[in-house]
Amino acid sequence: MSRRPILGTRGSPLALAQAGKVASALEVANHWPANHIEIRVIKTSGDKIQDRPLADIGGKALWTKELDRALLDKEIDFAVHSLKDVEAVRPPEIRLCAVRPRGDARECLIGADSIDAIKQGGIFGTSSPRRAAQLLSLRPDLTIVPLRGNVDTRLEKVKSGEVDASLLACAGLKRLGRTGIGTPIPIDTLLPAPTQAVIAIECRARDTMTQSMLTIIDDRSTMAVICAERAFVRALGGNCHSPVAAHGILKGGQIRLRAELYSESGADRIAAEASFAAGDVKAAEELAHSMLDGAPDPIRRLFAAA
Repeated sequence: MSRRPILGTRGSPLALAQAGKVASALEVANHWPANHIEIRVIKTSGDKIQDRPLADIGGKALWTKELDRALLDKEIDFAVHSLKDVEAVRPPEIRLCAVRPRGDARECLIGADSIDAIKQGGIFGTSSPRRAAQLLSLRPDLTIVPLRGNVDTRLEKVKSGEVDASLLACAGLKRLGRTGIGTPIPIDTLLPAPTQAVIAIECRARDTMTQSMLTIIDDRSTMAVICAERAFVRALGGNCHSPVAAHGILKGGQIRLRAELYSESGADRIAAEASFAAGDVKAAEELAHSMLDGAPDPIRRLFAAA
């Protein structure tokens, strides 16, 4: 590529930090000077609309549609995303070319030292149906209120007492250099969102030159795991209203995929896991189908309506 490559990203502090990490990795891998890659901010609908839950205003596409348009209109050469914010079914003209090594997939509790320590009848802020269902499953006494915005906005809402507690992704806090904040919750207690803590890089499906450039920094182990997690989500047919948790680990060529489905109230839950060879996305799909078949009626109705 004779000109400077153009990387598209959202403009939040976390998105810019992640874009910077990707740009630096590409510059090192390709022996380019620092700042060779141009980082271009694309304003997304998800950034513009902050007063309503994401699931009520169009779902994950609000984070991606403007970046997709910029990519297909060739305003940018590739886009960087938090993969958990990217729909499991993508336009055929766009390809997921690379992922970076997965960060800390745990959730970080803000406002209390443990889930049990949140005050009785406390107000928990989140706009994630998964987080809401998980917390209600563990603490049905809590009141869930919508809470969106960037990391600092959410931290301030807890600090001011507007909400008693909330959850943030550990990976996001670390990428912003915000260490020592909150309490990381073990994955055995709170299973994360599918593909949480993974930075993804997409480009046009026909742009083989950019694909070649991007695959240099692809982490193959992480890619194998997230392909299984995304296949699981696609097989569920879920959307942003669907409380789904899933997390895979690759060891010795085998993926261990753990998953949980909840009703919106958190009163109903089904958990299961499967182990299969890396690349066997059919096994991930079969896990999704078997969980739906065995799920309580409130969960089956929720996913049937998705």
